Amino acid sequence: MTNLLQTVQLAIRIAIVWAAGMTLAVAVGAMMPERMGLTLYGRQTTLFVPFSRMGFWTCIVAALTVTALVVFRAMLADIGWNSFH
Repeated sequence: MTNLLQTVQLAIRIAIVWAAGMTLAVAVGAMMPERMGLTLYGRQTTLFVPFSRMGFWTCIVAALTVTALVVFRAMLADIGWNSFH
């Protein structure tokens, strides 16, 4: 497999992961009610975090994590370390 073909394949995989993550994040945001959530109490103030926002950011962090792992694996393959195949 040529280097260009591997790069294109990697770009397509990352795009698919991001599309799935964004679709899941929007679906979670749409299904979860805004009035339900977690209230964090501090000494002077409180912070209300809705469950829909937690689901959205969880999906975004998951997409970022997968992207970082795929890119890191590709970088290791570029420098010649192939023991993870």
